[in-house]
Amino acid sequence: MTSPRSNPATVLRGPLAYLVDDPFLTDPASAFVHEPDGVVICRDGLIEAAGPYDALRDGIPADAAIHHYPDGLICPGFIDTHVHYVQTGIIGAFGRQLLDWLNEYTFVAEQAFADPAYAATVAGIFCDELLRNGTTSALVFAAVYPQSVDALFEEAGRRNMRLIAGKVMMDRNAPAALLDTAQSAYDDSLALLERWHGRDRLLYAITPRFAATSTPAQLEAAGALWRAHPDAFVHTHISENMGEIDWVRWLFPERAGYLDVYDHYGLVGRRTMLAHGVHLTEAEFGCCHERGAAIAHCPTSNLFLGSGLFRVDAAKDPARPVHVGLGSDIGAGTSFSLLATAGEAYKVAQLNGFALDAVRALFLATLGGARALGLDDRIGTIRAGHEADLVVLDPRATPLLAFRTERARSIEEILFVLMTLGDDRAVRATYVAGRIAHARDGA
Repeated sequence: MTSPRSNPATVLRGPLAYLVDDPFLTDPASAFVHEPDGVVICRDGLIEAAGPYDALRDGIPADAAIHHYPDGLICPGFIDTHVHYVQTGIIGAFGRQLLDWLNEYTFVAEQAFADPAYAATVAGIFCDELLRNGTTSALVFAAVYPQSVDALFEEAGRRNMRLIAGKVMMDRNAPAALLDTAQSAYDDSLALLERWHGRDRLLYAITPRFAATSTPAQLEAAGALWRAHPDAFVHTHISENMGEIDWVRWLFPERAGYLDVYDHYGLVGRRTMLAHGVHLTEAEFGCCHERGAAIAHCPTSNLFLGSGLFRVDAAKDPARPVHVGLGSDIGAGTSFSLLATAGEAYKVAQLNGFALDAVRALFLATLGGARALGLDDRIGTIRAGHEADLVVLDPRATPLLAFRTERARSIEEILFVLMTLGDDRAVRATYVAGRIAHARDGA
């Protein structure tokens, strides 16, 4: 019986596909769960029960709203571990290399976010685009302006999304209109952290853009802020482009390497997310493993800007595994879809001599991202007590997908076809905290 104090349950029925462990480090067959006819019972934002329909059918509350997706595939909501909402408007802009792209497009576009009204408009578009693509959680760069962070958190809060974001800290090597100082960056970040961190489902990330745009004083301030608030996150870029690496080496000649810059200032730890990591050395992978720092693999961006090919198999080496999630990296990234991102990750891995299968790719987009963020106790899988963030995929969303799915011989093949041919059209519905947040064509 439903308690008088409880809200009615929401129930999703259909095939389930999710991870309970890391298939890079354990047997994929035991890490991956597929229920051909499953059910997820959600109440008050959480998963109350999940498993085979036949085992749970008698426990479905009589007043529950039941959504049946017999031809769909119910998965955990996708987790984007690196994306710039303030670059939504420049996605698809012609690029050459990273540093040129920053100067020609990024730094120009981000100045518009000094206007709170503009920031609010773009933040709304951005959050809706995430949900339309099945992404229910994201780690997000805002702009240098505090109001850009407020706008994003307000829009994400309205949608009850699990979202992490922060104000860019940048006090050199950028246009004057985008520069702060070590002190103002600390003060503004602290004020935002105190206002938003832990409010609803929102969390704060201390966000130095990358080593080349912060002075030693600013990096020291960022480290001091994290020491004072260790439950916050650190979000920055590393080793994306060889020119960038050379520049950082020139700016910090006393440091042993790019990662050592951040490590020296106390910015490498369990809740550190390092975007890209394309050219990390073995020693740097080892440091990430020891500290618990994570890498956001952003294949569409790395291919678009010609930055290089991230070695996911090297990062996940069982001898010293590193946490890895997928990042769309909008706007150098070319798609909000983590299905499309996973498809590009497969191609990057192939060029490195590693075949990234669909189970491991789904892990990177869900539980792997949650573990990378240290939030796997609440998101990333389908388990009682976890937050009820779910995506319903449609393996027959297009004529070609339908034709190809009919010929699939296993759930793993269906997943691989979805990540090869799928995009936003393959997202039938997105649920945030147990409530429908996006439905394609009213589905």
